Amino acid sequence: MGRQYVGIDLHKYRSVIVRMDEAGEAAPAVRIDNDPVALAAEVAKAGEHPEVVLEATVGWYWAADVLEEMGATVHLAHPNGLNWGHRRVKNDERDATDLADMLRMGRLPEAWLAPPKQRELRELVRYRARLVQLRGGLKSQVQSVLTKQGIAQTRRNLWGAKADEHFSELQLDSTFEDKVTSLRILIETFDQEIAWAESEVLPWLQGDTGYHAIQEIVGIGPVLAAVFVAEIGDVTRFSSPEALSSWAGLTPRHRESDTKVLRGAITKQGSALVRWAAVEAISRKRDPVIAPLYASVAERRGRNIARVAAARKLLGLVYFGLRDGEIRCLAKAS
Repeated sequence: MGRQYVGIDLHKYRSVIVRMDEAGEAAPAVRIDNDPVALAAEVAKAGEHPEVVLEATVGWYWAADVLEEMGATVHLAHPNGLNWGHRRVKNDERDATDLADMLRMGRLPEAWLAPPKQRELRELVRYRARLVQLRGGLKSQVQSVLTKQGIAQTRRNLWGAKADEHFSELQLDSTFEDKVTSLRILIETFDQEIAWAESEVLPWLQGDTGYHAIQEIVGIGPVLAAVFVAEIGDVTRFSSPEALSSWAGLTPRHRESDTKVLRGAITKQGSALVRWAAVEAISRKRDPVIAPLYASVAERRGRNIARVAAARKLLGLVYFGLRDGEIRCLAKAS
């Protein structure tokens, strides 16, 4: 048996598996219920150390771990590069066959297969970010209730040290008061869970030199640094800071054909969390290395474009900090 390529169209409950040889001849598709034993048994028919590809959809972690444990070389297909929405026929068998064929021909749009420990760190960091987002929604509801009651408010009054005193003095109608009380209980619970998530993240990063190095950049503290480390992972998979910015979706869209070249807004194709963290880091106070660029671009093209340019610059510093464990240009500037 020559080299075998296996395409897996992975779904929530069932999956379709197609085996293909080096000549492109495919065996009949097999549909299995999602189960580690069933998956391993079917892929084992491709022989020792097969090349296996599955799409980076929700729930791929368990399948990748099973396949690697049995000695397969696992590839992760990036959904954005497949362009399956333009096909006239799309079904599970066709998807699995095309995945195997693209892998065989070396045309697979491949995503990075994060190792298990990196995925655990990502899960914690993303969970914390989601909790903060949900808490923000609860706080907005409190502000909405007070607005309906004609009560002016400031952030310091609502969430500062004297918040309890402020709320006790408010005169609210019974139903609105009950709703605010309920929302504040939920917000307190979210505060506790966010603090727990932060405490769980820190032990993962204490010995990470890159994590500590990028906190030398003005605007990046422990939380944003954790986002960069968790989402970017092995930074050496990027050939340059520009490649990292492109992966994060911070580079302009480029369309070229014959004599026509169109460049538009940033692609926003990539890690939304990294993109948010980069913009957040430069939004309040900018590092002296970044500030001149922001000022120059803001004067010529406006603050929105300047923020994107500054975020790209900051991401370049993050690249070198994660790669080298230090940021030499910041050391020179100081």
